[in-house]
This record gives sequence, C-alpha cells and structure tokens, in this order.
Amino acid sequence: MTDTTIRRIHLPSDQDASGRNLGEAEIAAVSEAIHSGTLTSTKGRFVKALEERFASMLGVKHAFACASGSAAVHCAVAAIDPEPGDEIITTAITDMGALAPIIYQTAIPVFADVDPRTCNVTAETIAPRISERTKAIIVTHLFGNPCEMGPIVELAQSAGIPVIEDCAQAFMASYDGHPIGTLGAIGAFSLQQGKHITTGEGGLVVTDDDALARRIFLFINKAWGYGDPHPDHYFLALNYRMSELCGAVGLAQLDKLEGVARRRIELAAELDTLLRDIPGVTVPHVGPKSVHTYWKYCIRVDPEAVPEGVSGVARLLRDYDIFTVPRYIQKPAFACEIFQQRRTFGKSGFPFTLARPEALDYTPERFPGTFEALDGILVIPWNDKFTSDDVHFIADAIRTSVTTLRAGGS
Repeated sequence: MTDTTIRRIHLPSDQDASGRNLGEAEIAAVSEAIHSGTLTSTKGRFVKALEERFASMLGVKHAFACASGSAAVHCAVAAIDPEPGDEIITTAITDMGALAPIIYQTAIPVFADVDPRTCNVTAETIAPRISERTKAIIVTHLFGNPCEMGPIVELAQSAGIPVIEDCAQAFMASYDGHPIGTLGAIGAFSLQQGKHITTGEGGLVVTDDDALARRIFLFINKAWGYGDPHPDHYFLALNYRMSELCGAVGLAQLDKLEGVARRRIELAAELDTLLRDIPGVTVPHVGPKSVHTYWKYCIRVDPEAVPEGVSGVARLLRDYDIFTVPRYIQKPAFACEIFQQRRTFGKSGFPFTLARPEALDYTPERFPGTFEALDGILVIPWNDKFTSDDVHFIADAIRTSVTTLRAGGS
C-alpha cells in the first residue's frame, strides 16, 4: 500500500523526450545532412567527424562508427578473427547482443563467474576459464561500473590474449585515470536509445592498434578496401555502416556527453548518501580506482533483512510509479535456449559442435557469484535529467518500501 505522505513524481525517462537531451543542435545537424543530399557515410562528413571527435575525446588513434552496439562488438570479435571452435571468455550477465557476435564468428562463448558486488568479471573469475583455445576475453563494464582492469589486463598479457571492452553502458567511465575502452585492445560502445547519449541505434569501436583498426574498418564496409589502389572484398564481412543522419545526431550528442556523465555521478552520490542507513540495502560498490558513470543505479537487497527481497521492493515501488528491474536479467545468459538447445545455424548446433565439454559446462556450482548477483540486485532507472527532488523521492520510496516489508506489511 502506498504511503500517501510521499507524493508521486513523474520521473524523466530515457525512452522519450522527458529524459533525453535531444534538441535544436541535433535538429540543425540532421537538417544540414538532409540538405546536403548525402546520407551515406562513405561520401558524407558527419560520421567521419563523429569518429574523429570520439577518438580525440578518448585519446585513441582510431574510432569507427557502426550500426549498433551489437555491431560494435561484432566488429571487435571479427577483428580478432577467431578460428572455428576458438573460445572467447565473457560474462553471463550481459545482453545477448554482446554474445551473438561471438557465435556468428564461429567461436564459443565461455562464461566466467562474476563478483556479486559489481556483477562484473574479475581476473580471479577469468583465470580458471583460460584454455589453449582462448582467443580473446570480453569484459563488460556493467551499468557503467568499470571492471578491475589492472589485474585483468595483467592476466591477459601474461597469457598473450587480447581484451575487448564492452563499454555499451560505460561512456566516460574510467579506471586508474584511463578512459574505459582504452585499456584493452578494442573498446565497443553503444548509442542505442537508452544509453548515455543516443542516435536511436548506433555503435562506436575504438583501438590504438593499426592492424586491428584496418580489420574493423573493413568489416564495417563488407571488407571492401575503400581507398586502396586495387580494392576488393578481402574476406567475409557485412555492411555495418552508420548513416549520415545518425552521425549528425551523434556528433551533436557528443557535445553533451561530459555534462551527462558528470550529472549522473553527482546524482548517484546524492542517492548513495540517502540510502546508506537503510537496513538490508547496499548502494553500488565502486572500486577505489574506478569512476562509475551510472547507466543505471543498482542497489542490492538482502532477503534475510528485507522479506521478499528485490521482488518485494520492486512491487512496492510500482505504487510510486518507479518501475525497477529485479535481477536485471531473469536468468544467466547460458540458461537461454540458444545455449541450452544450441539453436544456431539450422539444426547443426554449430559452432557448439566444436566445443570442449568444459566450455559448455553451465552447472550452477561453477557460477556462485553470478547467481548471488542476480538474486540480490535491483536496477533503478537513472537519468541525467533527474532533479535533486527526484532523487529524494526515489530514496523516500525505497525507505518506505523496505520499512513496510520489514514490518510484515504489503
């Protein structure tokens, strides 16, 4: 039952104009692109400008725009160029868009466990999954909270394995003073509707490695060697180009990115303070070397201290029109049919037919941190257009909901 002493607030949403900062700058840029009559990035200027500007922001040599965040991960995996049956270590707490590219490139996703405090993989959880077949490691900076990249990179370098950073949720986050996306061999970002900045759909791929950059560029362009003396289609690849319309929006959005990240961090610090003394509630854990940029704000709820745990808190928060997501994903990725039934290319089961048995061992005992993480996490919508009043409203609603559950109410 809703406590009538807490007033209802319509929180800004990243799914519409209330929570997005799209405006006159984007309209002007798109208008210019349309009036130019050139909407393909192979001839236009906006996508190239977006790439150059993003590379400069991160301090990397190369940035490439593409059609989506999933395409960005696909470009990264294709640049690594696995052989059929090679293994790529990744996390089970991620979107399928970060896993399907591995399979499309005929590699086997091998799932590492996570730190339940952050839902992120660590060097300690990755190490047991490394085999002679490991071709790459993909780390996902979940919710904008960086993985502990120092030990991960050290482990990967000692094994001669490249690291791909999935930065879809981590614009402007950093680790040990370095921007997320620049610590591994390749960084992949998403410009999807709900991300820090958006072009509706879109992605960005960054690297300092010239050879990997060449592969990424070609993979986005059907492996056609634009600008080469005698271009050809050099290998199997797709058309993952971004249009000039999206490039125009993205370029205008980049001007706002630093302010977006700064505001999300400020609001999160305020909510941290308001929630710290609530029994059974833990605010996000951020490592001492990390800057978290809060794609979402996630609390942990202890079911031993709060009856019904995350599901109970989420249910009561709906009375305040705060629509949270218990568990983030309802089950680990490896529990989905694509992995359990090996539904890939026709009825072949390929490339899983090439996998080592251990690579396909999804028994829960191997993933204690994953199940603990999912059981305790409650994902709260987060937005740089929130006000301090919005943050206090969320905090009061959480406090009242937890108090109600602890008192045996509903």
